[in-house]
Amino acid sequence: MTSAIVTLKPGKDQSLRRRHPWVFSGAIARLQGEVVEGEVVTVQASNGEVLGVGHYAPGSIAVRMLDFGAGAQLPDAAFWEARLRNAYQLRQGLGLTGTGNTNVYRLTHAEGDGVPGLIIDVYGDTAVVQAHSAGMYKARPLIAEALQAVIPGLRAIYDKSAETVPAKAAPGAQNGYLFGGGSGQEHVVHENGHPFAVDWETGQKTGFFIDQRDNRSLLARYAPGRRVLNTFCYTGGFSSYALQAGAELVHSVDSSKRAIELTERNAALTGLESKHAAYAEDVFSFMKNSQEQYDLIVLDPPAFAKHLSARHNALMGYKRLNAAGIRQIAPGGLLFTFSCSQVVSAELFEGAVLAAAIEAGRPARILHRLTQPADHPVSLFHPEGEYLKGLVLAVE
Repeated sequence: MTSAIVTLKPGKDQSLRRRHPWVFSGAIARLQGEVVEGEVVTVQASNGEVLGVGHYAPGSIAVRMLDFGAGAQLPDAAFWEARLRNAYQLRQGLGLTGTGNTNVYRLTHAEGDGVPGLIIDVYGDTAVVQAHSAGMYKARPLIAEALQAVIPGLRAIYDKSAETVPAKAAPGAQNGYLFGGGSGQEHVVHENGHPFAVDWETGQKTGFFIDQRDNRSLLARYAPGRRVLNTFCYTGGFSSYALQAGAELVHSVDSSKRAIELTERNAALTGLESKHAAYAEDVFSFMKNSQEQYDLIVLDPPAFAKHLSARHNALMGYKRLNAAGIRQIAPGGLLFTFSCSQVVSAELFEGAVLAAAIEAGRPARILHRLTQPADHPVSLFHPEGEYLKGLVLAVE
């Protein structure tokens, strides 16, 4: 039992009995004991039955559950090693570890791996940690020890939580190495045999969009001989796959100059940079002014909505973007279009794309419905963990 206890209102325990990992503030009847953000609390039903333990935080999601039931394990060193070992063994089974062909993967996907608020991505012999809650931030020393015990050959652990942990819970937080350190050399990893320079210290997220690995492979099947436009390209993942698959030309667009620099570096790693051009421009402006007709276009924007209140505007944004892409593409071309906005469901996203096709006045057929890869698992008890959705359209 922890020093603080959260007691739920009558009838508000059903979601925890179904192992949903979130306790919302409106479900709480009372909080007993002194507790600060990030501490572990015991959660009990109105009748006093223990339902589990989790990290406490003031706000809408008041408790993120770590374990369930009367015998719930407190998050000690053994707990973290067991959770991370379980996650690592799953990735082993997926064929993502111990191979030179691919040495970049997601080790923990928060609720999908039973560690709400914790993202860990592995780049070769370095693990990059991002805590999205105060509780996970405070647990970083134990997490770092567990990582060293679980991953063979791990040489460094970089903490990038300063960008994601609530500021009031970790004042003065700074990114830096928890174990080992940087060599001062360029970090090059491989995904399905494709080389990529990754900047986990200053890049977005943990440095690379690992969640598009399977979708990049799918694009490579369609890229040979095509003229490809990769918008919101970030570090050029889709661009590199298209080049190595035999695309006729590839144009990459992103408003970030730093992203374009990394895209150009990754194109150079393919040895096919003569077929590639990169543009640090606004995507909408680029497509409006471009005279090129592309045979394959990738629309992979950042999240247009992070909260429900922004969902309507996000849907309008997806409609506008996809209408521009559909107008731009050559007859018979393929459109790879994505949304990573968690609050926008696959059905709503497809509806926005449908509205875009109607506005653009061009028939289109769905060839594929896409999602995140297996190292970004979704807990059966937490469907909110499925955030990436995509479509491949054949546009007439």
